[in-house]
Amino acid sequence: MVDLKKELLKNPFVLAPMAGITDTAFRSFMREMGCGVVISELVSAHGIEHKSLRTIELTKFSEIQRPVGIQIFGEDAGVLSKAAQFIEAQGADFVDINLGCPVPKVVKKGAGSALLREPCTLNKILKQVKDSIKIPLTIKIRTGWDDKSVNAHDVVKAAADAGVSWVAIHGRTRAQGYSGRANWEYIKEVKSKASIPIIGNGDITLAKTAVDKLHESNCDGVMIGRGCLKNPWIFKQALELYQTGEEKKFDKDICHALGRLKVWVAERGDERYSTLQTKKFVSWFSSGYPGSQAFRSKLFSFKSAQEIYSYSMEYFSQFNISEQIDTSHENFLMGGHG
Repeated sequence: MVDLKKELLKNPFVLAPMAGITDTAFRSFMREMGCGVVISELVSAHGIEHKSLRTIELTKFSEIQRPVGIQIFGEDAGVLSKAAQFIEAQGADFVDINLGCPVPKVVKKGAGSALLREPCTLNKILKQVKDSIKIPLTIKIRTGWDDKSVNAHDVVKAAADAGVSWVAIHGRTRAQGYSGRANWEYIKEVKSKASIPIIGNGDITLAKTAVDKLHESNCDGVMIGRGCLKNPWIFKQALELYQTGEEKKFDKDICHALGRLKVWVAERGDERYSTLQTKKFVSWFSSGYPGSQAFRSKLFSFKSAQEIYSYSMEYFSQFNISEQIDTSHENFLMGGHG
């Protein structure tokens, strides 16, 4: 059985689960690009119960991803437990429960961040799920429902009592969505009183920021989401800086990286999927390069993955990697987080 605490000691930079992004192809790509533990996009526990083929597809993973966790969401302890057992049977290393998603269609059913409002009830749910599996259980939360009910301390205590292995905290409330800045001071405060590992998350768009937040918060790990969408090398950069204390020039061959991404996306053997995913990923990678807006506009006119790659290789080969500017404030890089 995987020891998640030891995994964080080896590499404390974790790939954040992002809806519509961290599918099996992207997780494999990110592992190859140097990230530590990876977690799937959120998967409906009810979808697993009803044997939805589309849902089951989201639980698949490749061996390169280990240690890999599959993230589920739902409001019913019994349904969550059965989904966790299914994931364990599939061979995943751990189960993660999403308690941070702010999306109305998830919250209105009582799932996602809605469960943060009742730590005692949450404790019972987590205990039931943990007792149903042998592999580790982790959770991802927000600081609270809104600024009047910031209660991550209570949620972490409830999780620890239930046998949860770690808690990842996105430093915003559900009410904030993705606006404002992540509250890392509060994450630090929660970590100082927690009896289990805490992973901090929010606004990590640069490798130096990842390392700085890790040191400043004393967290056991840092979860990186949109930062890797424009810079797939962020995990390697952060780990090297963390281990050596020096920011070194990093060889970023974007054409090579795109070639590797192409391999992982093509593994599914679905041209429509390959085309859609490639357009998304290449669009994000282009953020901050000269003429990226015009590039993205033309990119979405292509009908095949091969056309997209050929055009992308031609575009990126024009630039030195240092020509990319920081565009982490752009709205199209803000979604997909829990």
